[in-house]
Amino acid sequence: MADTLAVLSLLIGLEMVLGVDNVLVIAIFVSRLPAEQRQKARIFGLALAMAARLGLLTLVVFLVGMTRPLVWHLSARDIILLAGGLFLLYKAVREIHHTVALVDHRGDPEVSPPGAFRAAITQIVLLDIVFSIDSVITAVGLTNQLWVIFTAVILSFVVILFFARPIGDFIMHHPALKILALSFLITIGITLCMEGLHQEVPKAYIYLPMGFALFVELLQMRYEHNLRKKSG
Repeated sequence: MADTLAVLSLLIGLEMVLGVDNVLVIAIFVSRLPAEQRQKARIFGLALAMAARLGLLTLVVFLVGMTRPLVWHLSARDIILLAGGLFLLYKAVREIHHTVALVDHRGDPEVSPPGAFRAAITQIVLLDIVFSIDSVITAVGLTNQLWVIFTAVILSFVVILFFARPIGDFIMHHPALKILALSFLITIGITLCMEGLHQEVPKAYIYLPMGFALFVELLQMRYEHNLRKKSG
């Protein structure tokens, strides 16, 4: 029982690390929706993403086969990571351009373009699947008790859903943080591409600089807040 709880704790920790990427992706993808549709998109997107990940977990034999080379020494896992990384790079760079160039700068959109809600949910689900490939394979390697993995996935999604809205709204109300979050997504996209090409990148090299940059930006925001307070 103690071993099971230890594995469960480890899996929840892995899922929470993955949740950082998910929260950033959700914040960016729902930002172009009207305010009243964003929470609905978060719930639907995360629910479908959780269902897709649980479905992946049931395909244990398939997941093991995903690491076998198919073309040019690339496995199905590598191809998925490359495609997901390139798509994330495209979306992040495009969103940075729109933010800096003030494209469609009208504050919160009142009406979303046709299909925008469905597109946001689809992108959340697809990128969550890309993010979850490694964690699912790792989870299957750690334990053959699917209920333990299912519990870790469900608990992590509940936590992500709880934090997705406040973090997303905070990012969207601070343009500098939004650009910083998009820069993080570029880093994650490059990392996915490198992993798809069998170039492993220690996660500490990614998350530590991200955390430091976020800390510096929060200090800058605090300074500006105090300056406005003192001037007023």
